[in-house]
Formats: sequence, C-alpha cells, structure tokens
Amino acid sequence: MGTTGTNENGSNGLRKRIWRFTKDNFLPEESFRSWGNYVNALSHTGQRLKDRLLTRSMDEVELHQVRARSQHKMKKTLSWWDIIWFGVGSVMGSGIFVLTGEAMRNHAGPAVVISYVISGVSALLSVLCYTEFTVELPVSGGSFAYLRVELGDFIAYIAAGNILFEYVVGGASVARSWTSYFATLCNHDPDSFRIHVPSFPEECSYLDPIAVGISILICIGASASIKGSSRFNSITSISQIFVLIFILITGLTKANPKYFVEHFAPHGIRGMLKASSILFFAYVGFDGVATLGEEIKNPGRDIPIGLIGSMTIIIGFYTALSTTLALMQPYTHVDTNAPFTMAFKAVGMDWAKYVVATGALEGMTAVLLASIIGQGRYFTHIGRTHMAPPFLAAINKKTGTPMNATIIMTLLNSIVALFTSLDVLASLLSIATLFLFSLVALALIVRRYHVTGETTDSDRNKLIAFLALIVGSSMGSAAYWAVSSGWFAYSITVPVWFLSTLGLQLTLKEARKPKLWGVPLNPWLPSACIAINLFVMGSIDRASFERFGIWTLLLLVYYIFIALHASYDAAKEIERETNKSAPVTLEAGKS
Repeated sequence: MGTTGTNENGSNGLRKRIWRFTKDNFLPEESFRSWGNYVNALSHTGQRLKDRLLTRSMDEVELHQVRARSQHKMKKTLSWWDIIWFGVGSVMGSGIFVLTGEAMRNHAGPAVVISYVISGVSALLSVLCYTEFTVELPVSGGSFAYLRVELGDFIAYIAAGNILFEYVVGGASVARSWTSYFATLCNHDPDSFRIHVPSFPEECSYLDPIAVGISILICIGASASIKGSSRFNSITSISQIFVLIFILITGLTKANPKYFVEHFAPHGIRGMLKASSILFFAYVGFDGVATLGEEIKNPGRDIPIGLIGSMTIIIGFYTALSTTLALMQPYTHVDTNAPFTMAFKAVGMDWAKYVVATGALEGMTAVLLASIIGQGRYFTHIGRTHMAPPFLAAINKKTGTPMNATIIMTLLNSIVALFTSLDVLASLLSIATLFLFSLVALALIVRRYHVTGETTDSDRNKLIAFLALIVGSSMGSAAYWAVSSGWFAYSITVPVWFLSTLGLQLTLKEARKPKLWGVPLNPWLPSACIAINLFVMGSIDRASFERFGIWTLLLLVYYIFIALHASYDAAKEIERETNKSAPVTLEAGKS
C-alpha cells in the first residue's frame, strides 16, 4: 500500500504515526483511503470473505511479519517462576469463596471435593492444549494467533471478539467485588463506599469510584513494567497462599468427620457433575497467561512448568479448602453467598471473616492485574492484524509494554465497573470462555493432522468427518444434559465420540510433531477437552446463549463493514513484502 510504507523490518507505516492519533492510526488501509476505495472494497465483500474464511496464517507470519508491526519489541524478562504465579494469580480469585457454597449446598454436598477434582482435571486438559500452542507460537495474541494459524482469520476474529467482551465484563465484575470485600474488611456494608444516584436506573444507581481507582492503579503498574507487575503479582499471590493455609489450619481445628461422611453425595452422580459444571468457572483465567509468550525467556521450558505447575497448585488448594468447609458444618447449613465466612461464624470464629476478606482481596487484585495484562496483549495482536485499529499494536520503547491497548481496555473496564451492578455483570458472563477452549482444542487436532501442501485431500476429508462426529456427539451429550435427567442418549453419544476419536488415531498419521513440547495421548486429550467444554456449556442458561448470539451478530456487522477489508489489505501487504524477499507464499494455506 502506498499509504502504509514499510521499513527495513518489514513493518508498515505505523511506526512514525502511532502517537498522533490521525485517521491513519485507525484506518490506514487502501480500502479506506477514499469513499471510492471503500465502495469498491464493499463490492468485493464476497470474494474477500471467502479468502478470509479459507486462508490460514502460518507460524512464521505470526512470529515475524505480524509481530514486526508493533513499534518495538516486548522485553523477555519472565521465567517459569513468574508464569507459575501469574497462573495462580489469574485464576485463584474470589471464586473459591463464592462458588463452593452453591455447589455444595444445592448439588454435591460433601462430594463437592470430587466435583472440584473433576472440573480441575477438565481445566487441566485445556491448559495442556494451550501449553503446546504457547510453546510453538509464543506471541502476545495467545489463542487468537493459534486460531488464525489453524482455523483461519474469521474463526479467530469471532472467538477473540467474544473473549474480549468477557474480559471486560469479568474485569469490571472483579473491580466492583474488590470494593465490596474492602468495605467488609472495614466493617461496612458492601455498598457503603459507593455513591448512590437515585435519578439513575436502579441497576446503575450505585457508582463505584473505588473500582475505577483500583483499575487505574493496576493499569499504571501493568503499563510501566511487566517484570515489576510480575513481582507484585508474585508477592500478592504468595501472600494469598499463606492466608489460605491459615484458613485451612484454623478450619480443620473445628473439623467434624461426621459432616463429611454422612450424606456424602446426597444428589448422586448427577449432582456431582452439575457441581463440576459450576465449579469449572473457578478455574478460568489461565488463557490470559498464554498472551505473555513474547515476554518469556525460554518458552520451551518455562511455559510447561509455569502453566501446568500453577494449575496443579490451584487444584490442590481448591480441593483442600472445599474439604475443610465440608468438615466444618453440615452441607445443608452452608451459606451459598459467603460459605467460609458463615462457616467460621457458626463455629464461634466470627473474626475469621476478616482473614477471608483479606484473602479474597489479594486474590481479586491478582486476578484484575492478570486480566488487564492479558486484555492488553490480546488487543495488541488483534491490532497487528488490523482487525482492530492498528495504533493498538504499539509497544512502548521504554517500558516494552503494549501501553495503548492496556489503557484502552482499562478505560472500557472502568466505565462498565463505575455504573453497572454486580448482579447485572454476573448475568452478562457468557459462554465465550468455554467456546474458546473448545476451539483451541479443535485447532490443536487440526495442527497435528493437517499441514498445507502435505496432507492429501483424502486425509483432509477424513479429518473433517472425524472432527464433525467428535463435535456433534459432544454437542448431543450437552443438549441431552440440558433438557433431560436421564442417561439413555449417552449410550449413543459417548460411543460415537469414542469411536470417532479412535478412528482418527488409527486411520490418520500425524502430519506434524511438536518441536519442543506436545500434549500427550493425542488425539484423546484434545478430543476429551472438546467434549468436556461443550458438556459444561449444556449447564449454562438460555439467556447466556442469547447474549452470545447477539454480541456475535454485532461482531459480524463490524467484521463485514470494517475488519474484513482492513485485515484483507494488511494480509495482502504481508504477502507482497514476503514475495519481495523470497518466492514463498507464507499466508496461502487453504484448510
């Protein structure tokens, strides 16, 4: 493009204009240089959409050409120790203090311990899939980059748009929860530190300046230094671990084994599985850690140790804490909103609510930090592809952090957190996380069994058929779980899933082996990951699916009129740059 000239590093003309916030920072592509160009681009929408649907990026493109579009490089300062605590910090927030009560009292009873193990192992399967991708593609885009490479631009865009929405809603929810727990710690009502504006709608009438303030403070730290943020996160997360250990030891002094043994699983296997589907959300958040790939010193060593190690720690503490709660009082007496606080009060240790609030505050601070860091890096890579305004791709020269994207995402978090009540925010959390986890597992199978130019048409068609059966049978199990309390349909869907996975393993040869670290027992673990994530989606309410559909439609409108043409021009620019240096088309793989 004549308007987006390149330099010796192969990046476009973003570099000199990135801080001026001119039109070229938002829409520098050829399609938007004039109204005539835009109308011409719209007239080719069908052709361009087909190209973006069928065209897959490649590892080299994501690692080099796309990454070069940022102003500067991120600093490689993180080790496995940093990743472990980022993993713990991104996941272990207030979920354990809230979700355990509902899962134990209404569904699993003391068997919530088993439910935590089941959901933890399920989350670990997703962690394994993310680990292989992050080792192979250590870029800030995380799952967005993985899906671009294996499933194409369009799928990656839809997934990324939904997960960013959930990041914003989740970040705002955590920020407002921070205010509530801080008020509790100060012996005040949760709304005491909020400003009531009676003239506003009820769900937006309690303004939360503290939530905005804590978000801005964390944004400043996240923008200043990734290593400094890591140190703060490590201190906060380790302090939280000590608080949790204190809760464990103190709680176990009031343990009564009969509470655990009597009525262990009052609602049977179905109750445990229902609880597992609820508790799965206590494990989400680790996907943001995958966006740190560009800042890790030794991805092949540090990422597996960090991601798998952190999830192991989390599963261990969740299981131990739920066991302690089950031993402290009968499951029928467990409070669904504040289970640990009320359990300590029931045994005469009301002062422990301050310890619980302290642990929750530390956890939420770490979660908010990890969320803001992850959001910024996600948006940075999306900006590099021009699916979002390219000024978001800038990396600050001095700090080595994606300052533009981090600030923009924090502003969005703060606006939502200032006005919107926790009840409304909780209802907005959608199925995006599970949808993304399923796609990443699917993409990993595609990565292992399909390589453009090497895989035959026959093998490609077999792969598509087996994946369709795996996804279809998993969706069938999820749908049956949602509408029926019986077991008959599983006698059909489970064998179909099993035979499809077995057929994939026996009839197709792996086209690509991981270079440094790979998921074991392929394709069984990724296939199980797909089945479990879709199964958990069966427990989500209808309203969440409706919100997911509405938001996806809005994303499609933006894609058709803006992102499609901007990313198409950007991809063709990369092709032209690449063809000048080597007669190889790096972004032409047809799936």
